[in-house]
Amino acid sequence: MAIATTNDPRPVAPVRPASDDCCRSGCDPCVFDLYQDALERYREQLRAWEQRQAAHKNKTAARRN
Repeated sequence: MAIATTNDPRPVAPVRPASDDCCRSGCDPCVFDLYQDALERYREQLRAWEQRQAAHKNKTAARRN
């Protein structure tokens, strides 16, 4: 796993709502819809963060050689 640089912290995953957080009234959007949207954004941010960390690691390794 890549190590975060001090100015680029790893994204934090959203907290999944409890099953009783949904009122089951057909809200649009439902708390679970909002969670899914947040989870998708998190996954995108995590992929971008992992790429930055890999690039930083490769750059650091190249300087050592």
